[in-house]
Amino acid sequence: MSSFTEQLRKAADSIWEANFNHPFVKGIGDGTLPLENFRYYVMQDAYYLSHFAKVQALAGGKADDLHVTARMAFHAQGTYEAELSLHEKFSALLGITEEEKRAFEPSPTAYAYTSHMYRSAINGSLGEIIACILPCYWIYYEIGERLKECKPQEPIYQEWIAAYGGEWFKELVFEQLERLDQLALEASEKERQKMVRHFTLSCKYELAFWEMAYTMEQWPDAAAVEGQ
Repeated sequence: MSSFTEQLRKAADSIWEANFNHPFVKGIGDGTLPLENFRYYVMQDAYYLSHFAKVQALAGGKADDLHVTARMAFHAQGTYEAELSLHEKFSALLGITEEEKRAFEPSPTAYAYTSHMYRSAINGSLGEIIACILPCYWIYYEIGERLKECKPQEPIYQEWIAAYGGEWFKELVFEQLERLDQLALEASEKERQKMVRHFTLSCKYELAFWEMAYTMEQWPDAAAVEGQ
């Protein structure tokens, strides 16, 4: 019998595979993605990760034992130290100024995705929160695995690929997979159904995030709409 996470992965297969086939991801792998798109992505992803870390910490507060609380705090710290520090490096290389950071506004997709995570964190159980944040872990790990043989000429893309293809990240991903499988065994059928919904929606948001960066999504301009 397959595990709960294997069932989740199989059920989300079409949307899952679409992440790897998106031109933004493929453009990183072959180096054809314009840097302006990646620059936009870095700013939006830094915003997303700052809230992802908070949701990881909130998940720790839902745990029944101190070990899981400590591990979720460790994951939140890892998001801050590893991923956000990488974004700080990218920001410097891409010339993102402090003024731009202060004036930053999240895109509709980035705002909606983080709001989705907070909703699961506030209203859901530990299992529901892990199911909600798991696609971010798991999809990025698979991207790192699928692109690790790619040699884009752009050094920034090489470093981004390497960050998600390392052993340190793999260990974090598989820890969460095992945790969710165990939580699913202990959960009611109603709670497992909620886990499935959270996981599936987050998979869709991951795909929407690539599209957001590829199109450099903006909020509707009221003046432009009125002028139509």
